[in-house]
Amino acid sequence: MKSLRWENQSSVSEFLLLGLPIRPVQRGLFFALFLGMYLTTVLGNLLIILLIRLDSRLHTPMYFFLSHLAFSDVSFSSVTVPKMLTNMHTQQLSISYSGCVSQVYFFLFFAGLDSFLLAVMAFDRYVAICQPLHYTTIMRQELCVSLVAGSWIFSLIHSLLYILLLIQVSFCADNTIPHFFCDLPALLKLSCSDVSLNELVIFTEGGLLFTLPLGGILGSYVRIGTTVLRVPSTKSIFKAFSTCGSHLLVVSLYFGTSAGVYFSSSSTSRDKDMTASVMYMVVAPMLNPFIYNLRNRDIKQALDTFVNKVNLFK
Repeated sequence: MKSLRWENQSSVSEFLLLGLPIRPVQRGLFFALFLGMYLTTVLGNLLIILLIRLDSRLHTPMYFFLSHLAFSDVSFSSVTVPKMLTNMHTQQLSISYSGCVSQVYFFLFFAGLDSFLLAVMAFDRYVAICQPLHYTTIMRQELCVSLVAGSWIFSLIHSLLYILLLIQVSFCADNTIPHFFCDLPALLKLSCSDVSLNELVIFTEGGLLFTLPLGGILGSYVRIGTTVLRVPSTKSIFKAFSTCGSHLLVVSLYFGTSAGVYFSSSSTSRDKDMTASVMYMVVAPMLNPFIYNLRNRDIKQALDTFVNKVNLFK
């Protein structure tokens, strides 16, 4: 019934996703490339979740948050990449109206969840470095669960707001989306009804969703830097870097690429916008497991333990 109601809002029953600007002779190469990146994203993040689940040494707040971030990254990529690969392989570019709206919803949901979780992880690092004696008291299980639950709830409300506004919009003749997924701004450009409220919400609420978590992250790291520099020493600086280095890399990658997508100038070409989107949705989630594995001793030890246990059963 919901799908029928959505379609009744518009005379358009499906959209056409033009996809990436790839030459036909290069299609097979790029399909293999993106398929490999997607499988790496899924397997890498699921491995992190498995290691955290199985190794009791990783049952700490930081890794609890990391497991949720890994799940969010897998889901975030799965919202758009499989459809992109299917379209690239079959050249069937259509996506149903309800499928497009669903893609917008889950894209916004997991993008928001990533932002909140990264902010929560920054707060965890702040407490660990600035208040180490009170860490176990502050970062108790109840608070950790509440922070993650709050991230899920706020992301749910955020994405639901956009969808409730989107399903009121009418689409008439043009149903071609010049992108590889149902991007909300691109959808609104196809509308033949007034979308001023939608654009206002994107500018205000969307801007807040970007700046508030980023502001919390920057605030946490300013406090961390101030604390470390009060008594500067090679040991304290190295400890802070080893504790925060992986998270800082992930934050830079995530917010840097997302800023490139949504805060680029109007003169930015469509090809450049899609390149930034690929970095944001495909490359960043794929690199996160490598960043944490390469820079995290605990994850390496858990991986070694897991490999040794697997070898015992051979």
